[in-house]
Amino acid sequence: MFARTDRLLLRPGWREDAPALAAAVSELAVARNCDGAPWPYSVAEAETFLAEASADPARTTLLVYRRGLGAPELVGAVGLAHMGNGQALFAAWTARPHWGRGYASEAGAALLDMARHSLRLGHVLAWSFLDNPAGARLLDRLGFAATGEIVRATSLARGGAATPCRLHVRPLGAAIRGDQQAALAA
Repeated sequence: MFARTDRLLLRPGWREDAPALAAAVSELAVARNCDGAPWPYSVAEAETFLAEASADPARTTLLVYRRGLGAPELVGAVGLAHMGNGQALFAAWTARPHWGRGYASEAGAALLDMARHSLRLGHVLAWSFLDNPAGARLLDRLGFAATGEIVRATSLARGGAATPCRLHVRPLGAAIRGDQQAALAA
């Protein structure tokens, strides 16, 4: 699965992406908000992740590259993990040098739009660590609503303890509303 937006290219990861992926995720501020990512994050771990992601038919993992005049630059990743019963779990991260530029919003909207048109999903779930308000704001911009339920996720970069997270849900049958599109463009 591939997608292009005004600024980005979303595509599956390849082994050649491992060094850039390892550099981005080895940043503690990124790794601590990723479920299951070890820290520090090595090239070998990135290679393993990319191989497992491409071999798992229940996962859609797309690396997000910024398009420009020069070589594309890895800015993050977005993904969906099918959970059965018409549900999937959404995840996104952005490399620290690219925070605050709207790349996660743009890539997440593209992935959710592809999923809405091609996958038989009723809704998508996501979670954000309680101490990651930027993650919760991203999910709001993408049309997710907090359910009020607290779940736990394990972050190896947080010491491996199960950490409280807000659960969010987004029906996939509906497109992103106009006010949400405006927020994504801002």
